[in-house]
Amino acid sequence: MRVLLDTQAFLWWVDEASHLSSRARTAIAAPDNEVFLSIASCWEIAIKVSLGKLRLKAPAKRFFPEQLAANAFELLGVELDHVCRVATLPFHHRDPFDRLLVAQAIEEDLTVVSTDEVFERYGVSRIW
Repeated sequence: MRVLLDTQAFLWWVDEASHLSSRARTAIAAPDNEVFLSIASCWEIAIKVSLGKLRLKAPAKRFFPEQLAANAFELLGVELDHVCRVATLPFHHRDPFDRLLVAQAIEEDLTVVSTDEVFERYGVSRIW
């Protein structure tokens, strides 16, 4: 399975927080699964850090590469197809980062790991 972590799921995973469901943990840890982190989530995290709303274990420039490598996550870039898909999405959700994750999940045929049920309103498979 190919899975895309939403921003909160990624943060909970790297913090080893108990907030992740057992299904989410299993999907992320399964050796046969490809796990992706969107550059959009990195951007969202960086914004929260710059606003003082979030603290990372290391500076962002070191934190992201270390976490990607340590967890064997793949970084998913933002492609033109993703951006164009956002333009066609209904407004079930107004968060621009989540809307981009929806578009990426649709375009790349990814299952999203998220607590947010709104992903399903877009026809995106979700694990929680």
